[in-house]
Amino acid sequence: MSKVTRKITNKKTGPRRNRMISPEERDPKAVSKHDQILELLRGKHGATLEDLQKVSNWQPHSVRGFLSGTVKKRLGLKLQSSKSSDGQRRYTVAG
Repeated sequence: MSKVTRKITNKKTGPRRNRMISPEERDPKAVSKHDQILELLRGKHGATLEDLQKVSNWQPHSVRGFLSGTVKKRLGLKLQSSKSSDGQRRYTVAG
């Protein structure tokens, strides 16, 4: 005897559908994590990995992946890193 699998749906609304959100529905004051991270990186002293984690609520490997994949490769920005005397690495975007 085989098991029958069924798709669970809400009887009132039917299956969930992903839908596009129009610009009018979005909060115009909302700033994306992407923009918040870039703002920190463009600051005078840059940002540490911990600063970027707090803003984005991402794991350390995700922040580093964003820096490498998006900031350096996709956006083509010059990312600089330096290590201070206390061992904290600071990331900055030149220009």
